[in-house]
Amino acid sequence: MIKMKKVLALGMSLVLAGGMLAGCGKKKADSNTIKIGGIAPLTGKVSVYGKATEEGYKLAIKQYNEKGGVLGKKIELKVYDDKGDNNEAINAYNKLVNNDGVDGIIGAVISSNALAIAPKAAKDGIPMITPTGTAGEITEAGNNIFRSCFTDPYQGGKIAKYATEDLKAKTAAIMYDPGNDYGVGLAKAFKETFEKSGGKVVADEGYTANDKDYKSILTKVKGKNADVLFVPDYYNTVALIGKQAKEVGIQSTLLGGDGWDGVVGIDKESVEGGYFSNHYAVNDPNPVVKDFVEAYKKEYNGKLPNAFAALGYDAGVTLLEAIKKAGTTDSKKVVEALKNTDLELVSGKTKFDENRNPIKPVSVIKVVNGQYELAGKK
Repeated sequence: MIKMKKVLALGMSLVLAGGMLAGCGKKKADSNTIKIGGIAPLTGKVSVYGKATEEGYKLAIKQYNEKGGVLGKKIELKVYDDKGDNNEAINAYNKLVNNDGVDGIIGAVISSNALAIAPKAAKDGIPMITPTGTAGEITEAGNNIFRSCFTDPYQGGKIAKYATEDLKAKTAAIMYDPGNDYGVGLAKAFKETFEKSGGKVVADEGYTANDKDYKSILTKVKGKNADVLFVPDYYNTVALIGKQAKEVGIQSTLLGGDGWDGVVGIDKESVEGGYFSNHYAVNDPNPVVKDFVEAYKKEYNGKLPNAFAALGYDAGVTLLEAIKKAGTTDSKKVVEALKNTDLELVSGKTKFDENRNPIKPVSVIKVVNGQYELAGKK
């Protein structure tokens, strides 16, 4: 009988505890704020991407708050610096979920970090939008993982099409880092599409992430006399390769992916005359783009927004519009609202496909006099 009383007492304690926990969960749902988490490299070698992306979604959230927030609630933003490191990204995710109790996550910014946190977000069921993580596998982690940017294979194929159809290129050389998922994905898609379009890849050369001198590879590439040289890497490496390509006398037109954005901030002449695929162009005449550019310049002391800022902004708008459409911060309902996205965004009119990747046009940017100009769309 004593044992039974103890069991009953324990059972009652568990019921009370469960009620208290349920009450805590309900209290979170009734919170007078909507909590959004951000994960971005604010320091380190890719901080230019993280800072711009953060500025984009900060601007979006500020604009919503100025109009009364969402669902009558103010939006709180908590951002952690992942320093471009996978472990730091996981730590940031854990803080946002376990300590801050966020309703949705914007991040991570670079593909490797997004790949690191996506399985955790999928397990927890939290709506996650990577603004700029282009690796195809990111959204495969779960049906609550979305992206604002297009994928590496998507943009790699588009810039190859531009090379053959618009630049009339017949031959191409490729230089990439085989240890970089971003470069590998772009190089593969470019090669496949270029060859399917009737072109011939005459050189396919690899280098390592720590290389600083590319002249031996570039000299080999020069001997192939290709119409275009495709270099799918990030802006800091591209600036070095572009400069050294000119020094060895390469005449091929340089091509790249969205990782080029930021290169003219390092060296205005390194990729002069080159083309790269990107998510938007600052000089696009679309009214949505014009409004964003003016708002961004006003907010950030006249600075022009790059594609990372635009995608950060789009990610913020997409998540907040989904919460508004869902009428709640309930994760499952927000995810369903995200799947039905149909918005005119800075980076183009956007819907999601069955893999939660955006369906939208690719902007092709030309570097002219150290500035980015919209050359066309694919």
